[in-house]
Amino acid sequence: MYIVSLTYTNPIEDVEALLEGHIAWLDRYFASGDFLFAGRKDPRTGGVIVAREMDRETLNQIVMEDPFVAVANYEITKVNVTRANEALNSLVGI
Repeated sequence: MYIVSLTYTNPIEDVEALLEGHIAWLDRYFASGDFLFAGRKDPRTGGVIVAREMDRETLNQIVMEDPFVAVANYEITKVNVTRANEALNSLVGI
């Protein structure tokens, strides 16, 4: 699986202007099963998305569809989950 960390590079007003499109993008990839969970950073400097295992090039293409590419930098980290607590045990191996 992957951790996608977004860090805003523009003022929050610029981010807010693209929020509706960003939410539609999130909805699309939650519906397809590609995204497992997501949320804002606190303080609000960006966000984090956890994506299922897939080809890295596929994930790169998905990220480039996000309207936030105009206002954020993305750091993508591949994680091979080998342990989890009981509530998250289904994440092991994905």
